[in-house]
Amino acid sequence: MIGAEYITAFVTLFVIIDPIGLAPVFIALTLGESHRARLRIAFRSLIIAAVLLTLFGIFGDKILAGIGISMPAFRIAGGVLLFLTALDMLFERRTKRREAQGEEHEADPETDPSVFPLATPLLAGPGAMATMILLAGREGGDWLHVVAIIAMMLLVLGCVLVMFLLATPIERALGRTGTMVVTRLLGMLLAALAIQFILDGLHGAGLMGGVPTG
Repeated sequence: MIGAEYITAFVTLFVIIDPIGLAPVFIALTLGESHRARLRIAFRSLIIAAVLLTLFGIFGDKILAGIGISMPAFRIAGGVLLFLTALDMLFERRTKRREAQGEEHEADPETDPSVFPLATPLLAGPGAMATMILLAGREGGDWLHVVAIIAMMLLVLGCVLVMFLLATPIERALGRTGTMVVTRLLGMLLAALAIQFILDGLHGAGLMGGVPTG
């Protein structure tokens, strides 16, 4: 039963973080970057996400309560920020900035996607943070249980790393035109995901009690 519980935790985090779905998003967000730069962005985003999710697994409920932020408000804020990124992808503003920098140029802090939107809200988003809080809060806060949940989270992030490492071969297979088409499509999907975050936040705040949010 204990093993089954942690398998369930792994599956839950895998579905929410969605390593497979993040691979094409990673391609779109790092379009024009060299393989070396992509590795740097991938590792940085995963390390930041791991730290954030670990902190929320251990102290999440106390952090939000301590600074007076509710999870619905957190979801709405994440949705707004993600929607702005989706607009960049839809109108190719991010792509043009990447190409202007050149493949060997060091990532600029203003355009580097490792912190936002990769680390948060795509990897360590409101859903993943809330899930870590809920999963780690079971079993009466037992530390062994919390460590096991964190291990499941790290295993999921390991799956994300594998998909990120396959990003360059996937981009080559798609070609320039295919990549641009995928970028536009993912911009639409990210915009929809952002709106869903906002709707979930409004629903959680009791402002949309009769509206299903999936």
